[in-house]
Amino acid sequence: MNSPANITDPLVLFMPSGKRGRFPIGTPVLDAARQLGVYVESVCGGRATCGRCQIEVQEGNFAKHKIVSSNDHISPKGPKEERYERVRGLPEGRRLSCSATIQGDLVVDVPQDTVINAQTIRKAATDRAIERNAAVQMCYVEVDEPDMHKPLGDLDRLKAVLAKDWGWKDLRVAQHLIPEVQKILRKEKWAVTATIHKDMEFSRATLIALYPGLKNEAYGVACDIGSTTIAMHLVSLLSGRIVASAGAPNPQIRFGEDVMSRVSYVMMNPDGREAMTKAVREAVNGLIGEVCEQGGVDRNDIFDSVFVCNPIMHHLFLGIDPTELGQAPFALAVSSAVQGWTHDIGIEVNRGARFYLLPCIAGHVGADAAGAALSEGPHRQDKMMLLVDVGTNAEIVLGNRNHVVAASSPTGPAFEGAEISSGQRAAPGAIERVRIDPETLEPKYRVIGVDKWSDEDGFEEAAKATGVTGICGSAIIEVVAEMYLSGLISEDGVVDGALSARTHRIIENGRTFSYLLRDGEPRITVTQNDIRAIQLAKAALYAGIKLLMEKQNITGVDTIRFAGAFGSFIDPKYAMVLGLIPDCDLSEVKAVGNAAGTGALMALLNRDHRREIEREVSRIEKIETALEPDFQQLFINAMALPNKVDPFPRLSEQVTLPPRSAVSEEGGSVESAAPRRRSREERAARRGRS
Repeated sequence: MNSPANITDPLVLFMPSGKRGRFPIGTPVLDAARQLGVYVESVCGGRATCGRCQIEVQEGNFAKHKIVSSNDHISPKGPKEERYERVRGLPEGRRLSCSATIQGDLVVDVPQDTVINAQTIRKAATDRAIERNAAVQMCYVEVDEPDMHKPLGDLDRLKAVLAKDWGWKDLRVAQHLIPEVQKILRKEKWAVTATIHKDMEFSRATLIALYPGLKNEAYGVACDIGSTTIAMHLVSLLSGRIVASAGAPNPQIRFGEDVMSRVSYVMMNPDGREAMTKAVREAVNGLIGEVCEQGGVDRNDIFDSVFVCNPIMHHLFLGIDPTELGQAPFALAVSSAVQGWTHDIGIEVNRGARFYLLPCIAGHVGADAAGAALSEGPHRQDKMMLLVDVGTNAEIVLGNRNHVVAASSPTGPAFEGAEISSGQRAAPGAIERVRIDPETLEPKYRVIGVDKWSDEDGFEEAAKATGVTGICGSAIIEVVAEMYLSGLISEDGVVDGALSARTHRIIENGRTFSYLLRDGEPRITVTQNDIRAIQLAKAALYAGIKLLMEKQNITGVDTIRFAGAFGSFIDPKYAMVLGLIPDCDLSEVKAVGNAAGTGALMALLNRDHRREIEREVSRIEKIETALEPDFQQLFINAMALPNKVDPFPRLSEQVTLPPRSAVSEEGGSVESAAPRRRSREERAARRGRS
């Protein structure tokens, strides 16, 4: 901070950060903020032309802080501030902190409700506040004109004034700019705005763009390249606001539904890697065009970008052959964070723009898992957090501030609708919710795009627009869990054929039975094979989780977070009834949406978060489930609903689970020749309902 303060120096408190310090009378408020580490944006370097450094003085007696704050304790508006107010306008009560000076004790509010201020960003899905410390800074300077007596080159004089006004010493200059500097300097009479990129503290800063006059905006993109979908945010680097968001299918799907099939395509086709790299880069460029059109932004004003993706998408995006990831020991070509020029990877933004890819954790635990870990921060808390991204290859992170472990588990595509007789991806017309009456064994369901349940008047009419086309992942979990709670299947997942005497919905299929979910067009059933596919998928995930719990030497977790699009639609109760996740207080099980994308946003807006995740990834212990001798037994135990050996006491407090029983593959009950008919009240209690 400033030199040892005279005790009579005014005390200044910045809100909402709460940072405070004493400063001599006459200190610009902006300088005080910077010395305390309070972020206040300024592009013009204190010339009162950009208007981004606005603050408000809070008046009154702040007894808690022992401060009496008044507008009399800040300097009156000077000529520069008055000119800005006259030309651009200032909201009532606002001051420009670059011009206003400290004259007495102050409580200063850094406004959070305006894009002029760049302290935080709000993401609607999480209401996440992200402190801004971007790698890109816009710096307005006025360069001395050339002088025959001082034969210093134009670029060198530009670098000198950037060092003097902004402290940018030993500045590198992007090669493509050097031929343009003289023309740009002369366009607005030697006044220019320099775009400076500096990521790591020990790295040299780079001049990546230069504009005549005052340029008051800069943008970046945060992008999550998933196997199925690519999601992107366009963000103002100066205000922190999300300008536009968009998503698109990953065009690589035409080369293979899942990542391993895409590796196979590369292995079998000489130009396979090039074709998939080109496809994903074109898709990213298309999304950039889409978000720029939405936000009214020129793509040449994008100066930074952050990407997260799984290891195979990571390699294909960078143009790396992913073949080694398709076979043991699943070696990554590069696991650390990758930085470079967007121009070199074919991303069509500003010629000087940079990109950053988060580090990968392991061969099948990628930068997307690192992004999710950065977003949810198990390493920042005392609680034992389980973070799960459910997909074809589930990624699992478990830990707290003392120790974090991670693994992947091959769940397969069942949760995405594949390998299920009537399964499909989530789309209008897909069944997304299922309930089964415990007395009548009759189902009701909801369809994506239709507000009514299937047993409500007007459902069929409302569903004509979408049809009822199949069953998606969230409903697959619910229907199997509901069948278990209703006694239709045993803990081993076997459909009880004896119940065909009670309901027409139990249908014989050779030696096994199915459950008729929809008796219409199309006819939708849940077969014994469907249930087996779900059991295999959930057992693989649960066994992976249990391995990590053993590594942590714990028998339970404190909190669970579902990441990813699929996780957003999973009902925690049904996930636990199924045995997809371990026992936990249901109030501590939450969906966090696209946590990987949130992690990318954090890394885009604050370079400190880049260092944080690089540091944490190096500390995470990676577990390879295939090499663990206990995995097979844990997998077998996890085939049962919810588990053959693990108790679920906290789940049992809210849901009465069926008693342990065995049912043969032919559908006959071992416990009794005919299942006992239970009362409606008992069945309702079993399902945790009033």
